[in-house]
Amino acid sequence: MMVLPSVEALLVSGGDERIALDPVTGLNQYRCSSHPNPDLLAFGSSTASVISKASFAAVCTLHQRLQEALKSDTPEVVYAREMARVRSELLSDVSDLDVSLLFASSGTDAHALAARLTSVDRVVMVEAGETGSGVVGALGVPVDTVKLRSEDGMPRPLADIDAEVTALVEEGAGQRVLLVMADQSKTGMLAPSVDCVAKLHGLAQVLVDACQFRLAPATLRAYLAQGFMVALTGSKFLTGPAFSAALLLPAGDADQIEPVNFGLLLRWEAALVELRRFRAVLESEIIHIFQEFADSIRNRLMSDPHFGYLPVPERSVLSAERHWDQCQSVFSFVPYRRNADGGYAPLTSSQTRQLYLQLQSDASSMRCQLGQPVLCGMREGVAVSALRLCLSARLVSDAAEGAGVSGLVEQANLALDGLISLLDQV
Repeated sequence: MMVLPSVEALLVSGGDERIALDPVTGLNQYRCSSHPNPDLLAFGSSTASVISKASFAAVCTLHQRLQEALKSDTPEVVYAREMARVRSELLSDVSDLDVSLLFASSGTDAHALAARLTSVDRVVMVEAGETGSGVVGALGVPVDTVKLRSEDGMPRPLADIDAEVTALVEEGAGQRVLLVMADQSKTGMLAPSVDCVAKLHGLAQVLVDACQFRLAPATLRAYLAQGFMVALTGSKFLTGPAFSAALLLPAGDADQIEPVNFGLLLRWEAALVELRRFRAVLESEIIHIFQEFADSIRNRLMSDPHFGYLPVPERSVLSAERHWDQCQSVFSFVPYRRNADGGYAPLTSSQTRQLYLQLQSDASSMRCQLGQPVLCGMREGVAVSALRLCLSARLVSDAAEGAGVSGLVEQANLALDGLISLLDQV
């Protein structure tokens, strides 16, 4: 009989060095541990999140069930059975569509899997800084990238992005081209536009990079109905532990043997706990929470000189119906600190990285997790990066279940206050 490693060991297995725990700090490269940390102000769901108490309890229960099942069945049988359950739950909103789902360790692996299954010769996608740092290298074919933001970090006009993407795809006539649309990028953008991608679908295979999983069921259905592939992860908006991905694609295109990876199974189990909670909230309530939060946080970021707010263009959609994913949930900003002359200057990228780490350290008076810094061009002659304050499914569920949107806004403001208190130390 196979004896499983501990829950803590499995949660950081079956990935790569990014989720391995540092023996000194007990944290992985995303600054997350394998245990819940309820005292942390968790607004970093565009990067990674610490597992919740509810998810950790569910993972422990699953671990016990797996160990019992392994007394009579092989690891391959037990794993296949449990992953079929996870697959069924993830596909529950599109169960009437002819869709396959393949699991992958990470969003990067899901991209590579899509490229391999479609046997593409070339990829057109948004710049690596707005998706995953390892994606371009993992695809194994020539890649053309398109910038989403200008040199000062402001969004480029969507028409310009669409025109550049169209030209690149049309240049690839006669080749197998994979066009990757970001929904959403690291800083919350959707690009190229839905209309642009739909027009180019005859010239290219389409992969929707929805690894943030900031995607309403109706939007997911619409993408799949168009014949697009969709990459998802449970470790961003859903706040499951880092390294859980899935690729959805038309049935018949999937012929992949999935190796046993109990770590991946446990991470998806943790994400499903948060997905169930979120699905139980009425969409009208979700939209209300998103809007109230966004109005307050945008006002704070735009009015406080410590923050250089980076706007997000209005989202292009597939239908006229309003869904929660049309609301902004990632709020990006360049930190500024006060000068001796009373003015304000942007932090350099290295200073912003230092600030990001200090926010989570025990030395901080208000421990907070934001999204990792994203390079965002130049300001006042220095290279700058943006931090990201993010809403997650868990935060929305907490607000809907009793904490209320006012409490959520208060927590976010505390996180921003804590950031300001550290600015003079970097």
